[in-house]
Amino acid sequence: MPIRIQSDLPAKEILEKENIFVMDEKRATHQDIRPIEIGILNLMPLKEDTELQLLRSLSNTPLQVDVSFITLSSHESKNTSKSHLNQFYVTFESVKERNLDGLIITGAPIEQMEYEQVDYWPEICEIFEWTKTHVTSTLHSCWGAQAGLYYHYGLKKYMLPGKIFGVFEHHVKNRKVPLVRGFDDYFMAPHSRHTEVRLSDIQKTKELTVLAESDQAGFFLAIDDEGKRIFVMGHPEYDRITLDKEYKRDKGKGLPIQLPVNYYPNDDETKRPGLQWRSHGNILFSNWLNYYVYQQTPYEFIHTGEIVGK
Repeated sequence: MPIRIQSDLPAKEILEKENIFVMDEKRATHQDIRPIEIGILNLMPLKEDTELQLLRSLSNTPLQVDVSFITLSSHESKNTSKSHLNQFYVTFESVKERNLDGLIITGAPIEQMEYEQVDYWPEICEIFEWTKTHVTSTLHSCWGAQAGLYYHYGLKKYMLPGKIFGVFEHHVKNRKVPLVRGFDDYFMAPHSRHTEVRLSDIQKTKELTVLAESDQAGFFLAIDDEGKRIFVMGHPEYDRITLDKEYKRDKGKGLPIQLPVNYYPNDDETKRPGLQWRSHGNILFSNWLNYYVYQQTPYEFIHTGEIVGK
C-alpha cells in the first residue's frame, strides 16, 4: 500500500523514481480502506531532505499511510522557504484537536543548548503532554529522543568529549519485543551527535526497556508503555550521503570534524559511501507502524462510521 502525500511535494517525484508507491489526495479519496494517520514534527533544518528520508522509511509496509508534516508556531525556520512550509506543513495549533495514530518527532541541531534555552521548548513540552492522550504511539529520534527522555523521565543529557559521528555496530537486547522482530543479533546504524543520554540512566528507569545498544555509540533504542513511547538515538532514516554532506559541510567551514567512522571505503572520503543500515532501518519503521500504531489504535480514533462499534 502507498504513502499518501500532497501531489506537488518535491519528494514525490524522487520516491516514484525509486519505485516507491505514493498516492496523492485525489486518488486516495477513491480508496476503500482505513488509512493510518501519521504526523511528522520536522525540526531538522534541511526539511526537504528529512521529508524524503522519512517517507522512504515509512514506505515498506502493506498499510496505507497518510502523512501530515507539522511545524511549530513558536519558531521560524531559517533554512526552508516560507512558501514550502506554507504549502506542505500545518502548525501544531491546527492539529491539536485531532487524534493521530502515530507521531514522529525528529532531531534538531540544538543539542548543545540546554532544553530551557531553546526558543520553542514550551511548545515542545505542550506537544509531549498532548501525545499522552491524542497519539497512539510516538517515535522520538535523536534530539527528539533526548528531549522526550528529559520531559517524561527527567533524564539528563551530557556533552561528549568528541562527536559520535559515523556508522556503528549495535546489538539487540530483549529480542522478544516486537519492535526488534526480524533484526539480526548485530546491525549497523548512523549517529551524528555531540551529546548523550547515558545508557546506565536509562537502564535504571523502570518504565523503559532497552532494545539495542552499541559498545561505541551507547544507547540506541528503547520502549515504554507497551510502545506508546519509543526512543531512537541514532538516524536509521539517513540516506547514503547524509553523513557525507555533514562532514564536507563542517570541513568546508573549518570546523573540527573527524572522518565519519565505518563510512567511507578504506576511510577514503573521495569514494562512494557504503549503505549498511537500510534493511534494519526499514524493519524498525515497519515494525513500529504495524505493531505499535496500526494494531494498537483504539476504535475511538477511527472516524469511519462503518468501522466504529464493530
